[in-house]
Amino acid sequence: MATESLALFPLHTVLLPGAALGLRVFEARYLDLVRDCGRNGRRFGVCLIIKGEEVGAPASAAAFGTEAVIEDFGQGDDGLLTLQVRGARRFHVERTRVRDNGLQVADVRWCPDDASEPVQPEHGLLPVLLDSIIEKLGSEHAKAARALHDDAAWVGWRLAELLPLHDSQRQELLQMDEARARLDRLLELVS
Repeated sequence: MATESLALFPLHTVLLPGAALGLRVFEARYLDLVRDCGRNGRRFGVCLIIKGEEVGAPASAAAFGTEAVIEDFGQGDDGLLTLQVRGARRFHVERTRVRDNGLQVADVRWCPDDASEPVQPEHGLLPVLLDSIIEKLGSEHAKAARALHDDAAWVGWRLAELLPLHDSQRQELLQMDEARARLDRLLELVS
């Protein structure tokens, strides 16, 4: 399977498909990345930092991440560039290299898209739990089409996003290729 080149923005958080994430951008390498994305209509990848920090020397990042689509940008009260991104496709990093400016660029293989399948009876508690969380938090997902609440992939991603999980648990869920396996694991985590 062919790989594609993707600039990386390693963070101490996991971006999940369909989830929103706010970023403050101040390092030159990431300002260059955003400029390139704006000029060329490109996207970038977000990976969980395994070792290292978000600033300074390039960090060691997880081998699985999520493509980030810039939805909005602005300037914070502190004068820094702010971005609102949304998670899109999942990817697996095959190889990385570091540019002169410290920006990591990876050769990635895209993970398969989730098949559209209904939530199975053994996972019936999870959409109920999700509805309760969305009702309590009043999140943007409250406006989602009702049919999505029976889609195994959507329910799994939204629970992974909204439940108080550790980043290592979110990363584990991100690396799973099957929605049913993700729901099985979520059941274990909530019980």
